[in-house]
Amino acid sequence: MKTAMNIILLGPPGAGKGTQAARLVAERGMVQLSTGDMLRAARTSGTEMGQKVAAIMDAGQLVTDEIVIGLIAEQLEKGSEGGFIFDGFPRTLPQADALAALLAEKGQTLGAVIQLEVDDETLVQRIVNRAKEAAAAGQPVRADDNEESVKIRLMEYYKKTAPLIGYYYAGGNLTKVDGLAEIDTVHDAIAAVLDA
Repeated sequence: MKTAMNIILLGPPGAGKGTQAARLVAERGMVQLSTGDMLRAARTSGTEMGQKVAAIMDAGQLVTDEIVIGLIAEQLEKGSEGGFIFDGFPRTLPQADALAALLAEKGQTLGAVIQLEVDDETLVQRIVNRAKEAAAAGQPVRADDNEESVKIRLMEYYKKTAPLIGYYYAGGNLTKVDGLAEIDTVHDAIAAVLDA
């Protein structure tokens, strides 16, 4: 059994981070820390932190980095046999610094940062086609899975998150994986990074 490893999955919306994270959770016992899921869980938890989160979200404001780091710290306290997958965090350089400091404080390290590389036009088509297929099958479709919204989400991602690619590349732990390859091929490439 490999030792636990903490990783970050980087990539634009629709690049397949959720799909790959789910497989790592199932196969390696890793814990996926999705900031969106953590905020929703905290909001309904009734804890002091949860009440803070609910008040901020109810006011329509963005949750501060400090609160997100607090939620991540709570999860790290619980521990994980397989390590943690950071999904949707960090999104900015200050968050990357805060995560590094938190891991150091907990005596943990970041094993790998895996960037799912995609061609933007192909990605936009993938998301739009996925929405059309879901609609045709009578399944729910995200309201923002249309070409215009996807392009706006991509622009937002590149503005805020692109600096992280340079940050982690400079730190020597960035690995690029073709995010548009077959799901199994992407999975195998990520597994190779984790087992190296």
